[in-house]
Amino acid sequence: MSDSQWMGDDNGKNPASCAVEIINALNAEFIRHKVELVLQVGDLTDSGRQPFAVYNKTTGKTDVYSTADAMGIRARYAQALYNNNIAFFPIRGNHDDSQITAVEFIEHFPQTSGGWQNDEKAQISAYGAFNPDAERLPNIRRTTGAFKLGTDFSFPSDTLKGLSYSFDHNNVRFITADQYEAPDGQEHTIRSQQKWIISRLKERDKSGHAIVFTHKGLLTQHNRGILFGAEPSASTPGQDEFIKAMTENGARYLICGHDHMHDRSRVYTKDGKTAYVSQLITASNSSKFYFPRRPSNDEVFCEGKRQKLISQELFAIGYYIVTVDGDHMTFDYYSSVCRTGDTIADTPYLTFSHKETFGYSLNGKDFLIEYGKPYSTVDITSENGTRTRILGGINTRDAKDFAGRRFSVEINTGFYPQDSATAGDILSLRGMDFSTTNTDIYTLSMSYKTGEPVLAKLGTDGFWRNAADFNIGGVKQFVKGAWKPEYSLGTYGIDTSSKTVWAVVNTNGIFAPVIF
Repeated sequence: MSDSQWMGDDNGKNPASCAVEIINALNAEFIRHKVELVLQVGDLTDSGRQPFAVYNKTTGKTDVYSTADAMGIRARYAQALYNNNIAFFPIRGNHDDSQITAVEFIEHFPQTSGGWQNDEKAQISAYGAFNPDAERLPNIRRTTGAFKLGTDFSFPSDTLKGLSYSFDHNNVRFITADQYEAPDGQEHTIRSQQKWIISRLKERDKSGHAIVFTHKGLLTQHNRGILFGAEPSASTPGQDEFIKAMTENGARYLICGHDHMHDRSRVYTKDGKTAYVSQLITASNSSKFYFPRRPSNDEVFCEGKRQKLISQELFAIGYYIVTVDGDHMTFDYYSSVCRTGDTIADTPYLTFSHKETFGYSLNGKDFLIEYGKPYSTVDITSENGTRTRILGGINTRDAKDFAGRRFSVEINTGFYPQDSATAGDILSLRGMDFSTTNTDIYTLSMSYKTGEPVLAKLGTDGFWRNAADFNIGGVKQFVKGAWKPEYSLGTYGIDTSSKTVWAVVNTNGIFAPVIF
């Protein structure tokens, strides 16, 4: 989840400039999805960096809050997660950037220093925070004891302990970086923490995943202030070193907030080609929504060569469910569109729906296909020798972002090992769907080892069926022989001379050669 700021007057359900109604709605979603841990990428409140006053529209009074109240309210409404044995790991943002907030953050979220969740002392303090809206908000009692999640905790220094922190859970290394005023009254830049970040990337089991979480991004769409300075200039020191370290150590994603929109892109080094990182800007969880700039920050500061756009949604409250399955990491984005403006005065009725699935596999490759280009560059062979190719199809996604830049399609591939039902390794294919139903029409080919299989797709019921059965439209028709460009949607076949099966399809998912 992202920025949980509530800006302006309190409507009686969002005390201490904290978007409690939205937090409660997201907590319910996380509980429904049965997640193990939740991360929030900064801006826990809107005004909590110093003592502040907020007009309460319900009572007609002006409520005065301390920084302890602000952090306490945010901690108080993590209780629903703790009661369901779900860990919560926050980081600070530029609205939580003061020295006193650093102290309050560490006191209210001791889990960032060692993994212990639902600390009794911290929660007693949280429930002592001033909350004039208590009668209108659910009173979430502490019903469970403390529990621990995470191992191998690490910090850049004693001063930053609990602010910038890293830990492991199962086969994922989580690295969070805080660039704001610490308890010593000094700002500790990301560049000053580079050595620690790089060491945490390098000194880990490379068979697992590594994800970096920050509040600000490398090259964002609205805000110009970034991880490494006041603007995303291509010459800004430190950023190329950061991107190269991510690439060289197999860390695919930087996840950040700050921009109050859902936005996925690739951000490259200053030459636009040496290395890149996938940047996920997370959707707003606040009363604020931002417009991307026109022309884009990439065009203004980087000659338009450092960023390739993949996906964007504006004016929506959203969240992400991340599933880790061995080599495979899958992101499912859910959102509820709120309005076509920059702020809301009351939380609307939230109806979350699934918007897109993306991700990556450690044993696969990602392919970026620009508009109008063929998908036939996709060609990858598994460690056990199953070759996957896309033989035909063109990216027809004729869509642009708010700044007028075209989106590209990022195809994510990976493999599961062959099992008793398949005649070769199993392919995970994601990223081609840019609508709620289907992808472009393309031809998928996979090699096989024995028998005379067909190209099959795994259904949500766990059973394999002919891949053509999942198409939206088309006519299912079998051909024995090699694929030809004139074959239409629904045509499938086997080429025994090359030991490949193929099908003209318009969905992605899990595929394999299967003998029925």
